[in-house]
Amino acid sequence: MTTRRGFLGGAAATAGVASLASAAQPGGGAMIVSTWDFGAAANDAAFARLKAGGTLIDAVEAGGMVPEADPNNHSVGYSGYPDRDGHVTLDAVIMDDRGGVGAVAALEDTVHAISVARRVMEKTPHTFIVGEGATRFARDQGFPKVNLLTPEAEKAWRDWLKTSQYRPEANIENRRPRGGALDHDTIGLLARTADGRMAGACTTSGMAFKMRGRVGDSPQVGAGLYVEAGVGAATSTGLGEEVTRVSGSARVVASMRAGLSPQAACEEVVRHIAKLRGDAIKGTQVGFLALSPKGEVGAFCLLPGFTYAVTDSEGVTVVKKGPSLFAA
Repeated sequence: MTTRRGFLGGAAATAGVASLASAAQPGGGAMIVSTWDFGAAANDAAFARLKAGGTLIDAVEAGGMVPEADPNNHSVGYSGYPDRDGHVTLDAVIMDDRGGVGAVAALEDTVHAISVARRVMEKTPHTFIVGEGATRFARDQGFPKVNLLTPEAEKAWRDWLKTSQYRPEANIENRRPRGGALDHDTIGLLARTADGRMAGACTTSGMAFKMRGRVGDSPQVGAGLYVEAGVGAATSTGLGEEVTRVSGSARVVASMRAGLSPQAACEEVVRHIAKLRGDAIKGTQVGFLALSPKGEVGAFCLLPGFTYAVTDSEGVTVVKKGPSLFAA
């Protein structure tokens, strides 16, 4: 398991990639992968749901619900850091490889955004519901109204208000605002069964102290998550604006469709972002995680510190370190 570190980019950026090999060996059974070290608990819940006879959608939903309910995780669900006006708003998407999609954004007063996203997929003719409409839909579907702003998150927000320094960056060294940077840790989960079917989920409370109404990449199909039958699945983490600019997850899957491995596909999009944005992304983290129908895993990021959790067909979970474009 690794710690998350700040940006110390350099010309020797790619020199250590080979020594940080991240691709898992293909497996014949079920597999769950997710972003960050806290994804391990989410993977365990997802795997348990599969083992109990649940579907892939059941599994990725169960996994996403774990960090959503964790009061110690201030970037997903309950206890997420609020926007600059003090409102905790949630974004989530769920997707299978048959084209089933459901998403919500700017959802309020509801703990499990991933479950509301699933209801959008299964109970409406739509794929994406936002804002007041998403919150009203959650109430109509029986989800209880819950105040998501915990005392600890409120204190962090009030401390931020003293300076109101707004720098739309992702700080992944830890899960709290530090040095003016803004906290952002999305969890994305990808799952496959033994026959190669796939599904994914992505859920977040978004950037800490963001502008009211800001939506990042996480709930957007093709940005924060993409799943395609027979090809693969990908999810992203880090500063959502940079992922959205290039339809990051869809680009990873498209590269896999063109013949690249999950690892090479993740590297391709990160290098593209770095070339496209240049100095504009100095100090910014963006990472991708991908899974093939055969169980091949790829992970790559701009900065050191990106971790991901892999659960194999026996239910054994290992947290790994993703290689980065820039060296520490």
